[in-house]
Amino acid sequence: MPMQASLMAPSTVPGIALAAVCVCAAILYALLKTGLAWRLATDIPNDRSLHVRPTPRVGGWGIVPVAVVAMLLVAPSLWCAALATAFLAAVSQIDDRRGLPARVRFAAHLAAVVVYVALFPAAAAWWLLCALAFLMIWLVNLYNFMDGADGLAGGMALFGFSGYAAGALLSSQPMPDLAFASVAIAGAALGFLFFNFHPARIFLGDAGSISLGYLAGALGYWGWRGGAWPVWFPALVFAPFIGDASVTLARRLMRGEKFWQAHREHYYQRMVRSGVGHAGTAWAWYAVMVVGIGLALFALGRSTVAQWGIVAGWAAVLVVIGSIVDLRWRRFQSTLSKQSEV
Repeated sequence: MPMQASLMAPSTVPGIALAAVCVCAAILYALLKTGLAWRLATDIPNDRSLHVRPTPRVGGWGIVPVAVVAMLLVAPSLWCAALATAFLAAVSQIDDRRGLPARVRFAAHLAAVVVYVALFPAAAAWWLLCALAFLMIWLVNLYNFMDGADGLAGGMALFGFSGYAAGALLSSQPMPDLAFASVAIAGAALGFLFFNFHPARIFLGDAGSISLGYLAGALGYWGWRGGAWPVWFPALVFAPFIGDASVTLARRLMRGEKFWQAHREHYYQRMVRSGVGHAGTAWAWYAVMVVGIGLALFALGRSTVAQWGIVAGWAAVLVVIGSIVDLRWRRFQSTLSKQSEV
């Protein structure tokens, strides 16, 4: 019989986290040990990859079952998000193995978001709900775009959903079910990181990255709808991911390029390629994300002016960080150019 989240004490959180870590890690270990991981989906390096050897893309096989089952057991109010996550994971697994047209993938993302918002509308203007649905679809896709370096997307999930859990518990209107679901997802992400931190033995794959992007948007919307946090909170928690993907997309669109095609122009990709490396890039992003989450939690309960001031200030800091990465990249390219002329 499902446990009711409302009857569960905060002391349950460590147990949920530990169970999620262990189950996810056990699933992925079994897939690697049996060799099934390579038969399910394998990433073959190409000229746009940051890795050099074939690697199974089965992280979603560990994360998604844990997240879905956990939500159904400890956060039954999130049943729609759980089922939508399972649906997107199934569609994305087909894409991982055989490839699907962009229009089919987008239709699945659109359906999962629209049904969720339509079934659980917030008390807000229709245009605001439409805007949030659009942003949720973008979050689904940008998480996929940002899954390209060892330990990066998994670490963002670990810290991001931990931030959701803290926000849901510390809010003036606590939402324990949301906190328990977030803790389970964060725990599953940690279990995945045991195999994904550099040098990675497993990648997320679309089944993992699309699902995590959807959950980031769906749970962020749920917390706002339930009054746990303001609308800016999820964006601030995942700000590094959102900023990198959005700026890169804007640059590619201005050059008339197809944004869905693989490339190596993200900030994190430039950091890896310019000598920071996979591990160094991951640790740098972890630090930035922890600071952003700390600011988001600090802003809860402050005045509206103070909240938006913190949001604007952190956005300015991220712009400066991006400029530093761009400067380093230009210097790196200049050095390569000079070496090629010698």
